[in-house]
Amino acid sequence: MKTRITELFGIQHPIIQGGMHYVGFAELAAAVSNAGGLGTITGLTQKTPADLANEISRCHDLTDKPFAVNLTFLPALASPDYPGYVKAIIDGGVRIVETAGRNPEPVMPALKDAGIKVIHKCTSVRHSLKAQAIGCDAVSVDGFECGGHPGEDDVPNFILLPRAADELEIPFVASGGMADGRSLVAALALGADGINMGTRFMATREAPIHDRVKQALVDASELDTRLVMRSLRNTERVLDGAATQRLLQKERELGDELKIDDIIDEVAGIYPSVMIDGEVDAGVWSCGMVIGLIDDIPSCRELIDRIMAQAGDILRQRSAAL
Repeated sequence: MKTRITELFGIQHPIIQGGMHYVGFAELAAAVSNAGGLGTITGLTQKTPADLANEISRCHDLTDKPFAVNLTFLPALASPDYPGYVKAIIDGGVRIVETAGRNPEPVMPALKDAGIKVIHKCTSVRHSLKAQAIGCDAVSVDGFECGGHPGEDDVPNFILLPRAADELEIPFVASGGMADGRSLVAALALGADGINMGTRFMATREAPIHDRVKQALVDASELDTRLVMRSLRNTERVLDGAATQRLLQKERELGDELKIDDIIDEVAGIYPSVMIDGEVDAGVWSCGMVIGLIDDIPSCRELIDRIMAQAGDILRQRSAAL
């Protein structure tokens, strides 16, 4: 299957593994890329630029296919060494960067001068148009269904994707609710050039996270996510559980008086405990409503092959019925 995304990134299938904190390590990124998709290392999971350089080198040892590095731009109060991370990406020979969070415009000259393709994660059409205007090569359009931060507009992909298709000239992929061949065909029909999957790739054999986390995703239904930090305008979709309920109780009790310091124990620094140690109730952690479509833990190759086979079957059956 050829789309503008496969052509842009030099990949076989229009399937991207998005950046995920304490999930996007070299072994997962390489497994996705070796299966024909685009794997992604999560840059800020690596504590220093030197650590990221080592992780990029490790990924090159595991695959000769294209892979990306995610670079998420946090609020100024928590600003990492972005010039150092960008240098590690460039020096490491990475050809694709997925940016997220705040506007990536300050790093665009360095990335573009190095010949790097940039795909920016957006939760609205207006942000997608801004990404296009500053020179991003593609965008990942994240609907309200997505795990992590869905923005504040609450527009689901059945509306957001065709709106993006109406407005954008650069290619885009659909993110949020993507799990199988049906997702891919639907995304293509709505104007996207591929799909970005996060939560679905967490439940794969190569995902370097604890089995209890993977099993929690398999056991959950589409009703088992919650939105937290809405009043702070930092909305995050997370798996429901004891930690999530603790946080929501604080939000109810404090109401408009809620400050980030009131919930910091539930949201900050908990990913190593969850993802590595398997303490699923150590704090709140991101996942999408797509958990309702996850019922097994395949290899990345099995998952991608299955998606492409199902998409092909659907397209052939629908064409034959016309």
